[in-house]
Amino acid sequence: MKQAFKITIGFCAIISIFAAMAYNKQPVKANIAKQPILQKSLLQPKIQVAILLDVSSSMNGLIEQAKTQLWNMVSTMGKAKCSDDVAPNIEIALYEYGRFNNEVKKGYVKQINSFISDLDSLSQNLFSIKTGVGEEYCGQVIYTSINELQWEASTENYKVIFIAGNEDFLQGNLKYTTACNAAIKKGVIVNTIYCGDKMLGVQEHWNLGAECGNGSYTNINQNAKEIEILTPYDSALYVLNDKLNSTYIFYGAMGYSKKAKQVQMDYANSTVSKSAGIKRMIVKGKQGLYKNDDWDLVDALTYDKTAIDKLDIKTLPDSLQNKTRAQLKILVVQKSADRISIQKQIATASADREKFIATEKVKQVTENATATLETEVEKIIKTQAIRFNMRIQ
Repeated sequence: MKQAFKITIGFCAIISIFAAMAYNKQPVKANIAKQPILQKSLLQPKIQVAILLDVSSSMNGLIEQAKTQLWNMVSTMGKAKCSDDVAPNIEIALYEYGRFNNEVKKGYVKQINSFISDLDSLSQNLFSIKTGVGEEYCGQVIYTSINELQWEASTENYKVIFIAGNEDFLQGNLKYTTACNAAIKKGVIVNTIYCGDKMLGVQEHWNLGAECGNGSYTNINQNAKEIEILTPYDSALYVLNDKLNSTYIFYGAMGYSKKAKQVQMDYANSTVSKSAGIKRMIVKGKQGLYKNDDWDLVDALTYDKTAIDKLDIKTLPDSLQNKTRAQLKILVVQKSADRISIQKQIATASADREKFIATEKVKQVTENATATLETEVEKIIKTQAIRFNMRIQ
């Protein structure tokens, strides 16, 4: 038997892991042929986002916002639909800059991850970022991300950079104009987010990067804390999240560790703030947005009807390794039906929660609401997606 995950998690999360690994002994009658098989099209449009974060010593607040507010950005992009009503695939890359222990030859720039759709890994990477002392070379990190990442060539894709930080935008030997021109050639929009007073950001030339990169310039208070609004739907969403986790069946060489990562990031986000934890749960409840076909057998069968036929049975949970492939298909079909039902319940609870929060916010003074990474990125995405015939529902 594999050892239990050595992480500190709540009781409900522990139960969800064992539920996911347990075999349902009740026979399930299901018509496998009727299960929808989704196709991954190479021609499907994409939203590609590169997030460039200043990790110098004054940016602790920025990193905290990035950790907790990632899910709102993903959720906003997840509402995008193209003119043919197809939802684009979403890929996110992550860079840090502004710390001396990163390689000096690369301008103190470090790629944390290239374009990925694995949201658990992306969240884990954000939680691993630490700040330190260094020089902030904005032109260098933009130029590096343009040249290192595999940007799609099609003009139908929304390709965008968000660079956030402070200090003078013109630092470093590589001019921002060189970086922006490289971005324009690849059809990548550059948006700049200054952490501090808006006019000070102009004095430190952050607006120039956006103007040159066909993007938007804005500012945020990186130290602002999100106001937590408790709702009557929060507890229900936590329960539904545990039920959702129980529908995952890991497989493959990395399946066990990736299942553990799923629960770890649930705990990490909920520990930072209840709101962050719930926003993550809402994203997890959206089929097609939170996809794990590389380690979850339910998602794998959704995209490939032969997934179980090609499966290495020895990589499954111990309790399932003595099952026939026919028995596994019945189990996976039942788990898939359960997941769809749970996702619908999450969507309903999420909509009710959003209405409740909107009503509560009206009661508060919002004229001078503080701009954060979440609010500004959401505004920019909604505005710019229109350029690529994408609408945010």
